[in-house]
Amino acid sequence: MRLLETKISYIVTFVNNFESFVDYLVTVVWGIPLVACVVATSAYLLFATRLKPYFYLKHAFKLLFIRKENRGLGTNSHWGALTTALGGTIGMGNIAGVAIALQIGGSGAIFWMWITAAFGMIIKFFSCSLSCVYRQNVGKSGYVGGSMYTIILGLGNNFRWLSYTFSFFGMIGCLGIFQANQLSAVLLAKSQLPSFIPSIIIIGLIFLTLKGGVKRLGSFSSVFLPIMGGCYLIICLTIIIINLDRLGDISRSIFLGAFDPNAAIGGVLGLSIRDTIITGVKRAIFSNEAGVGTETLAHSTAKTEYPIREGLVAMIGPILDTHVICTATALIILSTDLLGNTESMGILLVAEAIEQSLPGIGASLLTAIFSLFALSTMITYAYYSTACAKYFFGEKIGQYYIYFYLLLIFISPYWSPITAIGIIDIAFALMTIPNLISIILLAPVVLKQMNIYFKNLGPR
Repeated sequence: MRLLETKISYIVTFVNNFESFVDYLVTVVWGIPLVACVVATSAYLLFATRLKPYFYLKHAFKLLFIRKENRGLGTNSHWGALTTALGGTIGMGNIAGVAIALQIGGSGAIFWMWITAAFGMIIKFFSCSLSCVYRQNVGKSGYVGGSMYTIILGLGNNFRWLSYTFSFFGMIGCLGIFQANQLSAVLLAKSQLPSFIPSIIIIGLIFLTLKGGVKRLGSFSSVFLPIMGGCYLIICLTIIIINLDRLGDISRSIFLGAFDPNAAIGGVLGLSIRDTIITGVKRAIFSNEAGVGTETLAHSTAKTEYPIREGLVAMIGPILDTHVICTATALIILSTDLLGNTESMGILLVAEAIEQSLPGIGASLLTAIFSLFALSTMITYAYYSTACAKYFFGEKIGQYYIYFYLLLIFISPYWSPITAIGIIDIAFALMTIPNLISIILLAPVVLKQMNIYFKNLGPR
């Protein structure tokens, strides 16, 4: 008995030390230098383009209604590629991630999420345009692309190490551990099921969807994502209307909290502006993945004659997932008095906020929507991480990476949500660096094609 207690004590100590180590690494990699790199890259691209892509957003929305271009490479329609990418961003990052941002950085973190998303749009324009310029034919599977292919095909063999760096951390950053952890928390909070049951169900659904390849993934996302997003926004809008009298105070808190964290709703004593900004930037990047490069894996599958078109379509992503979904999530949390007054974290905080405003029906409906959101994200991430593994290890070995991915899904309920999201944060930071380097070095390629395309397109 004493031996068992000793072993358990060792395990607890190891887990606590591991969590502290993850927290330390997050602080190191997400310091001012990386945030400055993201901002500086965005500023350079904004200056280089003279903001032109932003003026063609109406054209980008029109492209979504083209079923599939007759000419060009790729297998997915613009709509299919965008919804596949959104399947990886609209989900736990916009819901649980926002709740964590508010709990760590106060309401002011939302302001910096908005700013980061606006800047991130131009990075997505460049990275996704490049992913359609530099992609590779892999036979029956069609054309594949992503930042690792952009680096090796665009910059050459001297930068092969950089492409491997991106794909290695892509395997880690695109693990579905945070999504599975939060989904299990919701399902287990509503039932007496053993903790491994939700994991088994999740694994089965992911495996069945991925068996159909990228086409089935695109079909799944293009059908379910609008339904899920629409239902969630209806719930959020209902709660906002119920608490309409608080909207003015919430808005003031967001803007004041951005520059004075202690004055914000949920402000943490001693929190600095630096902490609020970095929290907002991290959560925005986790939400819309701008700068990380994961979205290039989805957008590179688009069938298009003009890569610039897919770059424009990709710019819609941050608008929908950060400016719409994240804002809606923040408003429903801030419309309650829960922030700073509950032990619930992440997804459970959102569920508690909805249950408080819509007692009885809110929690049950939300559980169903959360489940689909999380499943969509994990399916997309499984595709992303497997694609990175196939590049890093080669096709023969990389195809088995999915089993490692599913194994971590199985044990994810036993993780701390802060540790799970911390591991993703670290990997995302280390993916961002090679992605930004390739974007800066290959920016002239996009600028040349952009000027030709906009000239032929005519006035906006």
